[in-house]
Amino acid sequence: MTDLNGGSSREDKLNALVEDIVETAALPLKRASTLPAAAYTDEDYFQLEREKILAAGWMCIAHVSQLKEPGAYVAVDLLDEPLMAVRDREGEIHVLSRVCAHRSIDILPEEMDIPREGRKSVFVCPYHSWAYNLDGSLRGCPEMQNAEGFDKSDWRLASFRSEIWNGFVFVNLDGKAEPLAEQYADFDKAIAPWNVGEMEVVIELEWECEFNWKVMIENWMESYHHIGAHSQTLNVTMPGQHTWSSAEHPHFIHAHLPFTDKAREEVQDVAKGGEKASSYFMPVEGLSEQQLTEWSLFVGFPCFMFLAGNDRTFWYRLLPISAERCKLMTTTLVSKKALEAPDFEETLKSETEMLREFHTEDMQMNVAVQRGLHSSKVVRGRLSHLEEPIWLIQRYVAARLQDSYPQKAERAPYYGPFAEASAG
Repeated sequence: MTDLNGGSSREDKLNALVEDIVETAALPLKRASTLPAAAYTDEDYFQLEREKILAAGWMCIAHVSQLKEPGAYVAVDLLDEPLMAVRDREGEIHVLSRVCAHRSIDILPEEMDIPREGRKSVFVCPYHSWAYNLDGSLRGCPEMQNAEGFDKSDWRLASFRSEIWNGFVFVNLDGKAEPLAEQYADFDKAIAPWNVGEMEVVIELEWECEFNWKVMIENWMESYHHIGAHSQTLNVTMPGQHTWSSAEHPHFIHAHLPFTDKAREEVQDVAKGGEKASSYFMPVEGLSEQQLTEWSLFVGFPCFMFLAGNDRTFWYRLLPISAERCKLMTTTLVSKKALEAPDFEETLKSETEMLREFHTEDMQMNVAVQRGLHSSKVVRGRLSHLEEPIWLIQRYVAARLQDSYPQKAERAPYYGPFAEASAG
């Protein structure tokens, strides 16, 4: 591996770190190891990722069910950009800057206890009462009549390039990414049966995270840790040792979490009209046998975390802040049929607690990982075959640092029921 202490300047050390990441990602799966600790702790390197990976990619900030009516908005701070997704009076969704065109104040300042989600007929800047329509155009600006050459049409909230994909609102901050619909075309096929654009967010839990954004997506994508962190929760129905990953794709990872025989029988019985357990929402209709009896776990690069289950989907909104901080919102989405079930409220309450429980387990592990990365005794660990998604994340990161993408693998999966004769 490259000597990260060999450089005499910050630039030298950053270049050495990038070289090490590229070398590590080039290892075959059977020889894969973890990245150097600095990839998760170094602020200079985070700034490079911010430019080449995060701002250059498509980041998810909302779901259309959070923006049902004209005036509905969701405010987020993404890589120091104060943004809001807004539905206008014609039903179109915009991603707008929250920075007033007058004196640059955030028009929805969190310091003033303004909700991060809500509904407004007009956005009024609290500083000098400039008012903006739902499409970002300037509606009113008191006492500007003496400003020579001033034309309201020239002063509006800035907008960002956005796309809606399967009901999710994505933004590309640098405005240069290839269209999301093209990047995620195969992803779209994989989740089409869930009809996620017609689902609704019914649970939202927010987390302030003292760890690197890659620690989060690595934890999300590998289910090896079910054996330890979730031994009494998720591992009971989806044992970590049975999980496997689809072949490499340049724009997303698809991991499979098969159910135990007992859980499989319960789900199949409900799908055939049997009595539904209180721990399930109404099942999603039209799923295949495999889709019905496993969780399909995805990360759409760079950090769109999505999970499709037999009765729901999960979406995690991840907002990287610095090398060692990010903000997370974990959500659950269900079908409109599930919303109409007589026991929906009861199920919602129990599943909210379930979600909080196993995500608390994850948060504790992630914080402990970040702490360990600062140790003078930290080592470069070897990866299990069950951690193939971490290897795939490394390969994506390394490719983007070199302004490219991984190649789509035209092969069978390395492991699992559809594996090649020899792995890795």
